Amino acid sequence: MPTIPTAPSPEPHRAREVAESFGADPERYDRARPRYPDALVERIAAACPGPDVLDVGCGTGIEARQFQAAGCTVLGVEPDARMAAFARRGGLEVEVATFEAWDPAGRDFDAVIAGTAWHWVDPVAGAAKAARVLRPGGRLAAFWHVFQLPPSVADAFAAVYRRVVPDSPFQLQSDKPAMEIYQAMFTKAADGITAAGGFGEPEQWRFDWEQAYTRDEWLDQMPTHGTLTRLPDAERAAVLEGVGEAIDAMGGSFTMPYATMAVTASKAAGPA
Repeated sequence: MPTIPTAPSPEPHRAREVAESFGADPERYDRARPRYPDALVERIAAACPGPDVLDVGCGTGIEARQFQAAGCTVLGVEPDARMAAFARRGGLEVEVATFEAWDPAGRDFDAVIAGTAWHWVDPVAGAAKAARVLRPGGRLAAFWHVFQLPPSVADAFAAVYRRVVPDSPFQLQSDKPAMEIYQAMFTKAADGITAAGGFGEPEQWRFDWEQAYTRDEWLDQMPTHGTLTRLPDAERAAVLEGVGEAIDAMGGSFTMPYATMAVTASKAAGPA
């Protein structure tokens, strides 16, 4: 029974209040959110005609720093000024705007990337804008982590969340595997790329890995998820307490299997 923190709308790019809630605690977000597999970063960088990368929804700069370490020059676009300020302190150049409203001012790039952010962008308008700012052969790559909590942790989260936030719009549990649920988001991204035009056939790339979490490490990450970012402190604390008890009952730690999935396409050689 995976717990799936989904957006409260079938069109999450319209849920701006959730999309812009992550900046409430950028230090925690940057500390606790998982990094992306080196193999993903290396494959995207190798598939681009040059090193100039535009990071859409760059947040605190997690994936941007990884691409910088791989030799890329990165410009971030981020709608939340608090997240952008944190990323700038880490050495990233960031412009504050939604991607749809952002002014490229004649600049172009070898890659447009989005780490756990493309679902907040209109899938067709975003892909069309990416096509306009990419050089011929440039690559659009949107990627997300898919994770499957241990059943006892997932069940504890869902139970306490339903009790504390009975009117929540979030879907928390499903009998479907996590990948099957997330696939709808990947399909929407790919369909947006196809509808926008200017790209080759979208592909999906998968990178499997795992990460061990102590009780405190997982509870540190949980408040950075959209299910909890807007909760009052007392309700958030109650949810964390219930999940913490479930992890304690497992011995105080667990290993999370992750699959990082990229939806990606290269710009056609001709004009978009």
